[in-house]
Amino acid sequence: MGKSTDKAKLTARFLSELSKSPPGNDVFDTELAGYHVRHGNRGLSFRLYYRAKSGKQRVLTIGKYGVYTAAQAREAARDALAIVAQGGDPRAVIEESKAEAEHRQQQTLRSYLQTDYADHQKRRKDGGATLKRIENSFGDWLDKPMDTLSMGDVERWQSQKESGAPDSTPPIKPQAYETLKRSYGALQTLLNHAAKRGVISKNPLKDIKLQKPALTSDQLEADEGRRYLENSEREAFFMGLDAYQEEKRAQRRSSRAHGRRYLPDLDSVAYVDHAAPWLLLMYYTGFRPGDLFGLRWSHVNFEFKSIRKIIEKTAHQSPEPQTFPLSDQAFQVLESWWLQHGQPNSGFVFPSPVTGKRLGKDAMRGPWKRVRQLAGLHEGMVLYTLRHNFASQLVMAGVDLLTVSKLMAHTDIQTTIKYYAHLQPDHKRNAVQLFAQIGQGEEVISKPL
Repeated sequence: MGKSTDKAKLTARFLSELSKSPPGNDVFDTELAGYHVRHGNRGLSFRLYYRAKSGKQRVLTIGKYGVYTAAQAREAARDALAIVAQGGDPRAVIEESKAEAEHRQQQTLRSYLQTDYADHQKRRKDGGATLKRIENSFGDWLDKPMDTLSMGDVERWQSQKESGAPDSTPPIKPQAYETLKRSYGALQTLLNHAAKRGVISKNPLKDIKLQKPALTSDQLEADEGRRYLENSEREAFFMGLDAYQEEKRAQRRSSRAHGRRYLPDLDSVAYVDHAAPWLLLMYYTGFRPGDLFGLRWSHVNFEFKSIRKIIEKTAHQSPEPQTFPLSDQAFQVLESWWLQHGQPNSGFVFPSPVTGKRLGKDAMRGPWKRVRQLAGLHEGMVLYTLRHNFASQLVMAGVDLLTVSKLMAHTDIQTTIKYYAHLQPDHKRNAVQLFAQIGQGEEVISKPL
């Protein structure tokens, strides 16, 4: 045969790795006699040795890797051997197979994206951005025939995108589920267009959806915490904060009395540590934990009694900072904490007492557990209950849902409606009663609904 040879099962994965290596020996398939791949300077090509009817050994070149996939080349080799077994010439079959493979190559994602679909998208307002999104998001699929895409491809793609490549150069950040959903939706639209045009028989991914990610600890807390505080619980909450502070002060007095006078006196400050002001600010503003951990003094406007910052959870959708007015109580908490720390104008409002940097996401679990214990609150009550209480009390007091939505920094008012509209049952009743009074010609005293 003229060259030394190797043996391996010629799978898609093996050929993908082989194509990245320098030219070398022919590699014969371990399952199909005579079927092999030549690894030359111009890439990989599929070939087949067979015995003609005359008894002479002949070689049949099936085609290049890239035009043929591993599965297509193996199928063509099997067809050729079947024809040889019947005394026929396999070349005609291979020519027909080549024509089919070339046709399939014209149906690749890259080909359609750069020709027919490009013409279609150029007539749309954001067409250029859509084409770029598909090309950037599905780079590994561009040379695949569209009708060969499968659920396995989608699952691997989602897993890779969600994991990112932090060790690569430059590092590739993991992508959020919502970002992946937009990219996948753009691809689905392309495949539907190709099917409608008859380029492919059908969209191969039509009924295949992305897998929703597991809920994060913050999301689980949000689900568990969607209840408001009863009057007795609100009173217990404030009593728990006072008890927490007094417990810390008593511990410090004991430490100082037993030879550790170098420790700061906690009886002379408003707050013994960050726990009470952090919890009070969450109670009075309804901020998410992440936005309190990320709150900086530069976000606080003491003149206008407001906070202006980018909401971390929705920064990818709403990168502009939002302004939140502070109640007198919330402002007093912040001002006291600010004065206690020497009136800083930069840095985190609640820095780590150890590193001075941002607190870790679990930094409030211990303090909240202790406050809850001292208050006698249910052990299942999570931090998110304070956020939910903020919105619930506003809605029950008659504040309109749009205002509550803005104060909660919801990106869509439907979120506010979903979780809080049920708390204003009299709103609809008042509206229909008002209509009835008007219809009967009664004098109506205008009241907010």
